[in-house]
Amino acid sequence: MSETIKAVKGMNDILPPESATWDWLEGCVRSLMTRHGYVGVRTPIVEPTALFVRGLGEVTDIVEKEMYSFEDSMNGDRLTLRPENTAGVVRAVTEHSLLRDGGKRLYYIGPMFRHERPQKGRYRQFHQVGAEALGYAGPDVDAELILMCRMLWRELGLVDGRDVRLELNSLGQPEERRAHRDALIAHFEAHAEVLDDDAKRRLHSNPLRILDTKNPAMQAVVESAPQLMSFLGAESLAHFDAVRASLDAVGQPYRVNPRLVRGMDYYNLTVFEWVTERLGSQGTVCGGGRYDTLIEQLGGKPAPAVGWGLGIERLLLLLQEAGVAAPVVRPNAYAVVTSPASVPVALRTIDTLRASGVSVLMHAAGRDGLGSMKSQFKRADASGADYALIFGDDEVARGEVSVKPLRNADEPQQAYLLADAIDWAMRLRNA
Repeated sequence: MSETIKAVKGMNDILPPESATWDWLEGCVRSLMTRHGYVGVRTPIVEPTALFVRGLGEVTDIVEKEMYSFEDSMNGDRLTLRPENTAGVVRAVTEHSLLRDGGKRLYYIGPMFRHERPQKGRYRQFHQVGAEALGYAGPDVDAELILMCRMLWRELGLVDGRDVRLELNSLGQPEERRAHRDALIAHFEAHAEVLDDDAKRRLHSNPLRILDTKNPAMQAVVESAPQLMSFLGAESLAHFDAVRASLDAVGQPYRVNPRLVRGMDYYNLTVFEWVTERLGSQGTVCGGGRYDTLIEQLGGKPAPAVGWGLGIERLLLLLQEAGVAAPVVRPNAYAVVTSPASVPVALRTIDTLRASGVSVLMHAAGRDGLGSMKSQFKRADASGADYALIFGDDEVARGEVSVKPLRNADEPQQAYLLADAIDWAMRLRNA
């Protein structure tokens, strides 16, 4: 016997019953997006490597260490499995001139890829939900996207303040960050003996990322570093104050975290994260912010944009830790068929019921045939269905089906005409 082929490490199968939870979560997300006026977009999983180098920044962890990149053997192009999808959405919007008639609110759900050590909630193939509002400059859209997350938490059963909390910051504009960057370099150079190798490597290329270090030995020097907020001009501060005012107006609590930075270089002005204490050190559930320069950076006409992304695996872990379970999906009815001669009639009736919105699971014959009535009723009960539809030879001969309640012992079994299936389908559907 040949050796069994297994999935790539860190790239996992999603199987029942877990897959039903994924379907439920994605359904909640799609409903939320529709109510906010966001339309789905699907971009390729493989993109030109240059898209991420230019968009994310050459000295980010993602570009330096985590991307799955390869050379196309047909033409020598450098390609990459997408590690995130904001750059891909911007590329698509730019390539197809989607902003020529005004701003767009878009969302996506799909797999991303990063070559990192697999651990709970972090995999080499992982899945993200993202919302991107492109062509809108106002702080009201920043607040809208943050509050969209709040609505999602509430609808999923998470409690704001207990299961998740909001952290907020402003990164200002590029020229303000440059002044802050110079001050950071001077500060860290004055404390070079405390810096670890990673911080020394980043010192002149991306010193802002040093603020995100988890090294305990560097916490004191990081805490004493100059804060970006001190370098923000009047317009940047006004934008941040307007976002905060909108959140205050709807009673959304938040903490201004002056050390909050994002892992990609393209962010400016508002940045935010929804974090949790339930998942240990991997506390960020959703992160995002404004990226007004990225569209021009990737070759498009200058246009503002803001968005967020959340990891589905991380969110499912949080739901589990918070004791939130997806609704159990059960069929409305289970079809019990007593003989092969009744199968065509049963199929025709079940087809009518399904077209009327009734979920029906039909008993399937095995190698030894349909099996006994007793075994079929066991399967009907195990399915969780509310009713058993009994297609016996006598019932079929009379043009009827017997409908037996499986969950309510006080409800009587009744016979219905097969020809009137559309009329009694509502009873099954509303069980």
